[in-house]
Amino acid sequence: MSNEKEVKTVKTVKTVKTVKTGWHLDDSYARLPKMFFTKIKPSGVASPSLITLNNPLASFLGLTEKDLRSEEGLAILAGNKVPEGSLPLAQAYAGHQFGHFTMLGDGRALLIGEQITPFGERYDLQLKGSGPTPYSRGGDGRAALGPMLREYIISEAMYALGIPTTRCLSVVTTGESVIRETNLDGAILTRVAASHLRVGTFQYIANWGTVEDLRTLADYTLNRHFVDVEAKENPYLFLLQEVIKRQAQLIAKWQLVGFVHGVMNTDNMSISGETIDYGPCAFIDAYNPATVFSSIDRGGRYAYGNQPHIARWNLARFAETLLPLLHPNPSEAIKLAETEVLKFSNLYQDNWVKGMKSKLGMFDDEVGDDLLINELLKMMENAHADYTNTFCALTFNRPQDTSIYDLPEFVSWHSRWQERRSKQKQSKVQSDQLMRDSNPAVIPRNHRVEEALEAAVRYKDYRVMERLLSVLSSPYAHNIDQTGYYTLPSPSDRPYQTYCGT
Repeated sequence: MSNEKEVKTVKTVKTVKTVKTGWHLDDSYARLPKMFFTKIKPSGVASPSLITLNNPLASFLGLTEKDLRSEEGLAILAGNKVPEGSLPLAQAYAGHQFGHFTMLGDGRALLIGEQITPFGERYDLQLKGSGPTPYSRGGDGRAALGPMLREYIISEAMYALGIPTTRCLSVVTTGESVIRETNLDGAILTRVAASHLRVGTFQYIANWGTVEDLRTLADYTLNRHFVDVEAKENPYLFLLQEVIKRQAQLIAKWQLVGFVHGVMNTDNMSISGETIDYGPCAFIDAYNPATVFSSIDRGGRYAYGNQPHIARWNLARFAETLLPLLHPNPSEAIKLAETEVLKFSNLYQDNWVKGMKSKLGMFDDEVGDDLLINELLKMMENAHADYTNTFCALTFNRPQDTSIYDLPEFVSWHSRWQERRSKQKQSKVQSDQLMRDSNPAVIPRNHRVEEALEAAVRYKDYRVMERLLSVLSSPYAHNIDQTGYYTLPSPSDRPYQTYCGT
């Protein structure tokens, strides 16, 4: 009998592909010009131990739990060994960090390859916390266990909420300490992404490369993420349009669930339209557009309500990098870029309004819908109402459970909202179902995340995290298993604060 692993034959959109399960890596990024990256192997660690493994994601990638939990699999996830076909590299990029432009790059992460799934799809596999690189800027290139588990929890929650995101395959401890304010347990996270191409990648090439280097990057991006580009007269204008469209959809989804990214630098905006780099992120409890969690965002640049504006600003920086490709006449190139960037606000607003209508059980468009939405949000802000729970209370006709119920203007608003729903051709049953499908019962509440991290980091008890992950995997289930996970934290005089976790 052959000892070859099982062969899966599946049909993709274009053709039939036969791909073996197991590591099936390509290195297309390593075939780009040398200035795009630095080849470097991960630094070995003393005594790795597997903390958590994302079995469904592993299966999707064509990797088996048995292989990943083996001695060799653990060595790969810890950076002590590279899998067959891997050509590890650190990617170079730049970025505007809080508005200030600087040279950056993968300072503590390595791309170990692009896994080709059994369905013929391509995903980056990146080790985060795998040691110093030429872009570390004096850092040790390592990561602490708490922030890596935090990224695992939040990114999986985002995935379950239906929001485009990078995901985490695993977290392993290194058996070594990392020194921050205190000695912390070291860890390495394996991140999975459609790609790690960023606005900052384009900024780096536009500033330090040639126009041909920029064209090479743009062509690579088009071939990797935008398969229908061949029919476009101006492929680089199409690239700009598609990135803007994906970001408008993504940011609207963030706003609809109350997600605050916390550090929307241009190097943290993915070209593929995925949420990337979970540093000081968190979810709002009480609705307040001015909410800021990050300890370093003292001016509120990346506040919850400011995220759409920052996204447009970042996209303007992206458009600037493409100017030499958009048109040979600089003035015409600027006009094309400005026209497309200006479309972002309307695209975002359309996505956000559509999502808000779904949260309120409204299928079609009526005059006055915007007013209904904005009046509700204003009441929530004035009453310090919990964002997620208020929409759930409306979904299940329990307005008395919200802090807006006692507001004088709520009675009028509720009556007009019910009347609005009764006018549409869809039934109340259908409207109620739309609300259940659009309003999560649970989000990764900040105090619940901290509870799980404390148990894991301080006491090596991972059961709290595993239970939280299980509940967060079905946010729209609205079942009894979620009881207790939508309760608010105890009152505190200190606002919740997050940190970058470097």
